[in-house]
Amino acid sequence: MSSMKIKLQEAADLVGGVVFGNPDLEFFNVAKLEDANFGDLSFLYLDKYEHQLLTTKASAVLISPKFKKVRDDISYIEVKEPNSALNIIIKKYFDPKINLKGIDPTASIHKNATVDESAVIGKNVVISSGCKIGKNSYILHNSVLMDNVEVGDNCIIYSNVSIRENCKIGNNVIIHSNTCIGSDGFGFIPNEKGEYIKVPQIGNVVIEDDVEIGSNVSVDRAALGSTIIKKGTKIDNLVQIAHNVSIGENSILIAQSGIAGSTKLGKNCILAGQVGVTGHIELADNVMITAQSGVSKSIDKAGKYRGSPALPLNEALRQEASIRIIPSLQEKIKKLEEKIAFLENKFSDLSKKEN
Repeated sequence: MSSMKIKLQEAADLVGGVVFGNPDLEFFNVAKLEDANFGDLSFLYLDKYEHQLLTTKASAVLISPKFKKVRDDISYIEVKEPNSALNIIIKKYFDPKINLKGIDPTASIHKNATVDESAVIGKNVVISSGCKIGKNSYILHNSVLMDNVEVGDNCIIYSNVSIRENCKIGNNVIIHSNTCIGSDGFGFIPNEKGEYIKVPQIGNVVIEDDVEIGSNVSVDRAALGSTIIKKGTKIDNLVQIAHNVSIGENSILIAQSGIAGSTKLGKNCILAGQVGVTGHIELADNVMITAQSGVSKSIDKAGKYRGSPALPLNEALRQEASIRIIPSLQEKIKKLEEKIAFLENKFSDLSKKEN
């Protein structure tokens, strides 16, 4: 909630919208239509929520031109993309601020580390030898950076994040709580006794600019070389990225997805929730894998894929439709078998009579 009151006309000017109603109306919070109260700004952009406009208690609503303004007791900002406009307003007035400054006295910063004077370091943070922290970056409470970690400018590393040695973080990167960057890759070799011997993982992780990583994500360091997450990629909570994986620019990885070692994703790929991708394969640019799918071989054409093993969407849907009619086909086959048996018996009786 904002401590200020925002005039509706000011918000409309910010998002390039047109006010219908009272331009001097003031709001101080944003909320969904169903949760909104007096003093709240809400928004409507999907047909399935249109009915909530009749009952909302919001003082004002961001609304798409396609919807009727059915109530005259509330005001409106008409704008082409209400959801995008709301995002702009939230960033301007409501985006939570980190109320910390300087370096907390409980932080442990090695004498060989370089921390820009504008950076903010929280309680109990450990910054090890050879680390470099850029301008206006935040390293929050209880996070640990091992030797030679580099963090660029304008980054936010939230609490309880671990970044292992030699990993490199670009500019404008956000890493949420309890994520581990640079944990050992799952590398083991069986010996003649069937015992598994650990393979040292001596590579690193490179995270390029404008990446955001959710909470409880594991990004494994490379066995040799680098695990790479390229510019603009967004990673949801509870994602596993194995050693030597490469994620292309502006890709989206959604919760509980996992990518096995040495696999490469192209640009603008999307892995919906709970997608599993096997190791040592490649996905082309602009590939979307739908939720709970399994990718077992390389995909060399852009498009949507579904199922396990993942197939082009239309093919997968046809297969699923075929599977759904199997019970009815089984029933038909059973009836046909009964008819055949009846006819065979009848033919056998006729043959006996003729003989």
